[in-house]
Amino acid sequence: MKKKMGLIGLAVSAALAGGFSGAAMATDGYQLIGIGQYAMGMAGAVVAAPDDPLSAAISNPAGLADIRPQAAYSAEIFNPVRRTNYGFGEFGSHSNVYGVPAIGWVAPAFGNGIVFGGGVYGSSGLGTNYLQTTPYGTLQAYSNIMFMQMAPSLAMKVNRHLSLGASLNISAEQASFQQTFGGQGLNLASPSWAYGVGATIGALYRVNSMVTLGFTYKTPIAFTPLTWQETGQQAPLRGNPGQYSGHLNYPQQIALGLAIRPIPQWLVSIEGQWINWHATMNNFTIYGPWQGAGSVPLPMHWNNEWVANIGTQYALTHWLQVRMGYAYGTNPITSSNIGNNLIFPAIVENALTIGSTQKLGMGWKLTEAYMHEFSNTVTGTSPFAQAFRNFPLQPASATLSENSYGIQIGYVF
Repeated sequence: MKKKMGLIGLAVSAALAGGFSGAAMATDGYQLIGIGQYAMGMAGAVVAAPDDPLSAAISNPAGLADIRPQAAYSAEIFNPVRRTNYGFGEFGSHSNVYGVPAIGWVAPAFGNGIVFGGGVYGSSGLGTNYLQTTPYGTLQAYSNIMFMQMAPSLAMKVNRHLSLGASLNISAEQASFQQTFGGQGLNLASPSWAYGVGATIGALYRVNSMVTLGFTYKTPIAFTPLTWQETGQQAPLRGNPGQYSGHLNYPQQIALGLAIRPIPQWLVSIEGQWINWHATMNNFTIYGPWQGAGSVPLPMHWNNEWVANIGTQYALTHWLQVRMGYAYGTNPITSSNIGNNLIFPAIVENALTIGSTQKLGMGWKLTEAYMHEFSNTVTGTSPFAQAFRNFPLQPASATLSENSYGIQIGYVF
């Protein structure tokens, strides 16, 4: 029994050194490809071609200057399918469905071509509920993270070629985690809220009637600490009852886009994006009343991500538009580091999307989109390999695929 408890303690330490968890939303780490169903149908390639308040507010606020006064509401069902293997056999998550709401608007303000708009939306998130019985104890891993933003925005047409815009990203996040093995481990399961502020600046330059260039820079969003009141921790170091805390910030990112209209009915939009995940997802450090230490870093070691998107839209009639897109995002988690991210598998790379818009008359329009992220598997060394070096463990692995179904209602005033 004493030997078995020693193995459990080592295993818990190895698991917690391996990070914590969830399921990534869409291609871009745990960030959605796009906000709203127009952006989703275009696979996120809208920096040079925003078309409604939601796609402009999140992707390029300069686009609000070119949009007629309108409002839009989007509802999306996000369905990630995740499987993992710690070395004791593959098993899946018990939570697979999430809702993603969004609302946006734009209206004239202050004269001289200046408009006010923005959106309120869920920008990203994750969640996992893993439970597995092993010969050495029960492994339980739970996480729930939600990021929400309100983005009041101003935009103006400087001249017939150039539009500029800026958004204030007022953000809130909720997070809770639990990772225990044999009843021991890290338990921060009580939900905690944190709040942060960042900004987005954007520009659109219309070279001519066929070609438009787009640029966006999003600053990092620095959040207040997440805090948890807990009865104590068992690993990787023992912790006394009290308050534990940690910062989970949002990364800076840059995007460049090119939109081409070969004919008035046909739009082709191409985009490249860089996301600075390494600055925010390298280590998650937990501060608290640990015995013998003031903090414990949980290493995740994400790389920065490069994303390429292409979307196309064609107006079949004056009331019907159809679109499709493809997105590729480099995997920020390497195989040598997958043991640190088994329950945080942001590993999908390829996404295909389709969508359409119907103009219903009297200012109303309806937009739908579907996204499929193709399954990707990353295999590496089990986080328990050292603790169970005398036992035949399987390689560690994480597998993720995703689907998204959404509908959006808009009204043009």
